[in-house]
Amino acid sequence: MAAIEVRDLVRTYGSFVAVDRISFSVKRGEIVGFLGPNGAGKTTTMKVLTGFLAPSTGYAAIDGIDVLDDPIAVRSRIGYLPESAPVYRDMRVVDYLDFVARVRGLARAERAAAVRRVAAQCGLSERMGQGIASLSKGFRQRVGLAQALVHSPDILIMDEPTSGLDPNQIVEIRNLIREIGRHKTVVLSTHILSEVQATCDRVIIINGGQIVADGTTEDIMARQRGGQLVQAVYAPGSVKLPAPVILEAVQAIPGVQRATLVQVAEPDAAGFQVISERDVRAELFQLAADRGLHMLELHRESSSLEEVFQRVTTGLGAPGALQAEDLPTEAG
Repeated sequence: MAAIEVRDLVRTYGSFVAVDRISFSVKRGEIVGFLGPNGAGKTTTMKVLTGFLAPSTGYAAIDGIDVLDDPIAVRSRIGYLPESAPVYRDMRVVDYLDFVARVRGLARAERAAAVRRVAAQCGLSERMGQGIASLSKGFRQRVGLAQALVHSPDILIMDEPTSGLDPNQIVEIRNLIREIGRHKTVVLSTHILSEVQATCDRVIIINGGQIVADGTTEDIMARQRGGQLVQAVYAPGSVKLPAPVILEAVQAIPGVQRATLVQVAEPDAAGFQVISERDVRAELFQLAADRGLHMLELHRESSSLEEVFQRVTTGLGAPGALQAEDLPTEAG
């Protein structure tokens, strides 16, 4: 059973369609980045999954429990960190976490142990007696994350967890999310591309309320350019065969979709750019050894996730989709 299952989910605000027939599932133990421009439908989807909004049509389930059938059971199984951390600034950290633990139904003895556990996990042990209002934004975000974890949920859902943090704080929260993701299923909504690459196993890109890409960052980038991109350069003077002959041999490698001669910075070197459906670097190296060529360079190019993001979120939204500044606040 998937940790999260979404099928043909639709959520509307009047005539505006914020989420438009999206379907996806999240396996247990995955860290999934929900990526999209402002107004894409990320926050709306998060609110449906956490039971704060009802879907207009379609199906959403946590641990096999329909969010409409039993929203209380759904909420008991998830930890949720909204974009603005839900903390009471007039409380001390320890009192606030104890309060959340009580709301979550933990008994007195369980509460004390749970509060100590999340304090250690989120780096708050030295701040427990401090007023939340006196904390930096980064530490307030840690408190928000601790409240989401206090009841030991198996599934953690976070909306823009590093929004508004400085670079050092962002790194701290990312490291914390990676550590949490070793033991839990994590879905985080963001429009920060570097956050996705640093944190997530898989990416779902949503635009105009529709999913426009789903997979690992490497898979998505490979599909957008039609395959994996590898460049091989053979050293000057080592190429005894005409370049077209070598090119023909490269094109004959199983999995190669396209190979072309390219100019390289090294004078008289022979460069080949290869697009393939799989990683063919081992075969390219073996080709060099078999043909007596000296390999000068062999690497797989990394497409820019930013480039892919722009490609799949430009002009691919639902017909008549509004611009971000026109969206209802809750449409995220």
